[in-house]
Amino acid sequence: MIADMDASSTLGAAETGALFRYGLIWFMLILIIPLFFIQEASGRIGTVTEKGLGEVIRENYSRRTTMIMTVPMVVTDMVTYAVEYIGIAIGLELLGISALLALPIVYILHILIVTKRKYGTTEIILLAISSVLIVSFVATLLIRGIVAYSPVYIAATPAYLFILAVNVGAVIMPFMLFFQTSATAEKVSKVRKSDVSLFGQDQTSRVSRSFTRNALSSMRKETLAGAAVSELLMVVVEMTMSGVGSGTDFASARQLAGALSVVANSYSPYLFGIGLIGAAFLALVVISMGSAWGLVEALGLKRNRANSVYIMESLPALITAMIIPQSLLINAVLYLLVLFVFVLIGPAVMMGLISKNRRVMREYATGKKREIVYWASLAFVVLFGILALV
Repeated sequence: MIADMDASSTLGAAETGALFRYGLIWFMLILIIPLFFIQEASGRIGTVTEKGLGEVIRENYSRRTTMIMTVPMVVTDMVTYAVEYIGIAIGLELLGISALLALPIVYILHILIVTKRKYGTTEIILLAISSVLIVSFVATLLIRGIVAYSPVYIAATPAYLFILAVNVGAVIMPFMLFFQTSATAEKVSKVRKSDVSLFGQDQTSRVSRSFTRNALSSMRKETLAGAAVSELLMVVVEMTMSGVGSGTDFASARQLAGALSVVANSYSPYLFGIGLIGAAFLALVVISMGSAWGLVEALGLKRNRANSVYIMESLPALITAMIIPQSLLINAVLYLLVLFVFVLIGPAVMMGLISKNRRVMREYATGKKREIVYWASLAFVVLFGILALV
């Protein structure tokens, strides 16, 4: 949930408020629906198969199909790594630290954490840092109070359509699809093994179906809660940043940070910068655990071979973040968020086909009604990406 509200999502919601005040609250709340149904398919695949997305593809489709399907995974990784490293570069700028000097250190630290599997400690630290920023947004909104701006604003201007696409890309992150499948599969597998030791091998078949149904129910509740809270956090950021910008120009990172001066005074740029770095770094770790796993699974490699994937995929992202001028960093984040809409198509289509495949999903395959809602959700998401381009 916090990883889905990463640096790029925070900046996207902040720019939304800066340009249109409360005007897109209605749209952010609507996005809960496609976010839930697309993520639910991911979690259902992991729950039923107890395998990562890459492994499911490799075991149930031809080698040629598997190789073709790995392409969206690689593209997803590289684009997502880029947007997170740029988010860190923006945070470093606010702290007055040179991105050229600090980003290589961030890169090395990221690689060390994921290759040494120091996830637990890192997660606690990064969640704490990210939470400080979120609490600051909430506190700022409470202190300033809710202004009587309209929560519904609709226009056909290029800037408005672009920001709609930014919000879609900021919410439905492609890497979260891979992560939820793998993470859910691992969790379900561990709990099932625990049940076997508790009930005994002879009773396993009797409790198996009940276990899967209960696991699916829990996964859906968690996914719905995650979708709702992610969007509510986006709304809080939008409301906090309302009116920071002027005209149709994107606000600078320092302008956005100034909105938190109510709680941090002159230290607001430092608070905003540290929060962005923490949120982006947390997302980097989650990306590594999710989509890189999917790639090595699809290729039939052992998971420890993912180390080379981490290094090779994130290196271009590091270079990209280092060469983009500081004045263009926020613009780069927003345009990459729009690109996310199109990067999402490959993994989402793949998931839609797998989730309705009865050979893979058995009686838990997508039903007709849910299938219609799933493809409608994906079409809704892609539509706004196309509108932004037009």
